[in-house]
Amino acid sequence: MVASFRRHASTVFETPLGGRAERSRPNPPRDLACQDGRVTPSTPDRARDRSDEAFHELVEPYRRELHLHCYRMMGSLADADDMLQETMLAAWRGLAGFAGRSSIRAWLYRIATNRCLNALRDSRRRAPAEPVPPFDPPPPSRRSDLTWLQPYPDTLLEQATDQAPGPAGRYLAREATELAFVAALQELPPRQVATLILCDVLDFSVADVAEMLDTTGNAVKGALQRARASVARRTTARSDGHRHTHSTHGWDIARRFARAFTEDDIDGVIELLTDDAWLAMPPAPHEYHGPTAIGAFLRSSATWRAGRRIRLVPTGANVQPAFGCYLAGDDDAGVRFNGIIVLTLRDGRIAGMTRFLDPGLSHAFGMSPTVES
Repeated sequence: MVASFRRHASTVFETPLGGRAERSRPNPPRDLACQDGRVTPSTPDRARDRSDEAFHELVEPYRRELHLHCYRMMGSLADADDMLQETMLAAWRGLAGFAGRSSIRAWLYRIATNRCLNALRDSRRRAPAEPVPPFDPPPPSRRSDLTWLQPYPDTLLEQATDQAPGPAGRYLAREATELAFVAALQELPPRQVATLILCDVLDFSVADVAEMLDTTGNAVKGALQRARASVARRTTARSDGHRHTHSTHGWDIARRFARAFTEDDIDGVIELLTDDAWLAMPPAPHEYHGPTAIGAFLRSSATWRAGRRIRLVPTGANVQPAFGCYLAGDDDAGVRFNGIIVLTLRDGRIAGMTRFLDPGLSHAFGMSPTVES
């Protein structure tokens, strides 16, 4: 996104915009809906007076859940970082006009959602560059358009305070963060994405969502119906059956995978797969479907590595078992981080492997860029 937003927004809590002229507005009454339990009653008024400390107190309780919301909207951790910064900057600039008719939380979600919608509609949003394979891989089963997808670290999920869905909520917090769900959202028109997340994940009312999106209740209901049908269709194939995710049994499967994968025991990896398993490697568009196609790719990769071993370090992403992946280089400079592998488990087997070929993810997952060989 726009780099200047990140630079400016990163100083929101440090540098007041004291030289900026403000339009004169009547002060809203003090006993308003904006007091939603996470801030003191006087905080909004102090923040309107351009108190950095008060503004921080006002928005900080929602920062992590807003970041997660932006990730669901965008499908990209990097884009979520940018959208959160833009949201905070817009909130700082627009606080004087906040009339208190909604809660602070709803107001921030309105800003974040519309910032994401603007970015999704922007034709300037570019897919990441397609990496050039270092070897000649077998022909893929298909080429995906979803090359910007990135994983979300479980350490950030633990810090988020996503409110539990009410009786109307259709998706549990865990389900609404799984990779298959986030990927399915990226296939929808932007307003359907926003509507589904706001109504079915965050449990805002249809009336609230209509106000956030500046539309009618009937339009929200129509978009919601279409989004639900599309997501159900896209997630069924990849999520049917019993999901083990972070259960003890799930990690038993993950450890068996790690042992076979790092030992180049391709047959051992294949034995753990479902018949319809898939391998994806964003930002590369190549996908391999079925154990035979996956095995052919893994054998080609192992041949290219010529004995250089892969090291896997356990982590968690999108409430699924995951590993940081390290590979020895050609120059004896140690073992370099080269991405994250996320496993999708179903009925005691591996239904999907998503290998994110992005060395930059080491920082987000708290992993060292290099380790000793």
